[in-house]
Amino acid sequence: MKSAGREIAAAALGRAVLIARAAATMSAAAAGLLLVEDRSRVVAVLILVAAATVAQLGALARWPGLVARPAAVVAADFVLVFAVLVVSRGGIAYFCYAAGAGALAGVVLGMRALPVWVAHAAVSFTVTAEVLRRSAPPADIAAFVVAFPMAGALAGLGAVVATTALARHLELSTHLLVQAQRTAAASERARLARELHDSVAKTLRGVSLAALALPASLRRQPALAEHLAGTVAAGATAAARQARELLEEMRFDVADRTFTAAVDEICQSWGAATGVPVRADLDVVEPPVMVCYELTRILREALANVARHANARRVAVRLAATQRGVLLEVTDDGVGFAVPADLSKLQSASHFGIVGMAERARMVGGRLRLESVPGGGSTVSVHVPIGAGVHLSTGGDRRPVSAR
Repeated sequence: MKSAGREIAAAALGRAVLIARAAATMSAAAAGLLLVEDRSRVVAVLILVAAATVAQLGALARWPGLVARPAAVVAADFVLVFAVLVVSRGGIAYFCYAAGAGALAGVVLGMRALPVWVAHAAVSFTVTAEVLRRSAPPADIAAFVVAFPMAGALAGLGAVVATTALARHLELSTHLLVQAQRTAAASERARLARELHDSVAKTLRGVSLAALALPASLRRQPALAEHLAGTVAAGATAAARQARELLEEMRFDVADRTFTAAVDEICQSWGAATGVPVRADLDVVEPPVMVCYELTRILREALANVARHANARRVAVRLAATQRGVLLEVTDDGVGFAVPADLSKLQSASHFGIVGMAERARMVGGRLRLESVPGGGSTVSVHVPIGAGVHLSTGGDRRPVSAR
């Protein structure tokens, strides 16, 4: 993992160094067009640097693994530096290019580039001595020129630091991603286990008890045996239906689908299956995975209640980003009913779905509200606060209202 992170960092920073070196060298060389009489030499430097940079970038793009062979990279670059030296005859373009060579060596070799920096500095000092001997500049200019050979080593040290920091950042990011994937997998297994326990497992337990009592009842109580056999058959059918529903609900958990798209598809599927028009008003919001899952389960259960009990002619589904979180609302124009002050009392009236929706809302830190009057329809709304990690959309993300 560490080697891979280092190679990725070296490949990325290597491209950046090549581009920066080319820009600095060509700018310095181009400035010479206004200062020298022999412009052909400056043009030759520009062409050489441009061609060399394009070739090196192309090689890195095609063979990113080249950074794993630093000796070959540094040797080839040393040849290019020497070519620039010959063409420029020790001009400022050479010193810029040599400084970039020190940075490139630092990227691919790290602190092992010290001999390379020493070699470049030795050549640069030789070139500097020759330049000073030929031109005899003022003392302050001479001091400035003498500092040029050290630029490669300084640039190389900076490149080492930058490459190491980027490699560590990549390693940390990879570690965090792996941990997040493991946590998500564990959470998914726990969720699936909970769903199986709450639905299929309980049904199969009842089937098992009825099946155990069936043999003893065959001779003594045929009527009871017949009833138990019916219970076993009905339980098996219910277990198969619950498993199918669970698999169908898991189908909406695919990674390449947004939460808004999943809500939209649930509405479309339910409307097509029941023939009841669904009007959807959906903001683009992206809550955490567990919030997405529980809200889609609440939506499916709310729509299932409408199909079973409401006798509705139209249904409206609203998904909204609010200042405090995200709101999911399902409204129908059905027969309605009297809502007790304590929703837990609905369980005694066999309204287990509403109680389950309230429990699911509490599991993700949200709150469920139920509004209904006899003959006036019903509204189920769930609000999850922003503290649960909801990413709110901007105004431009809001989808237009659609009716089906």
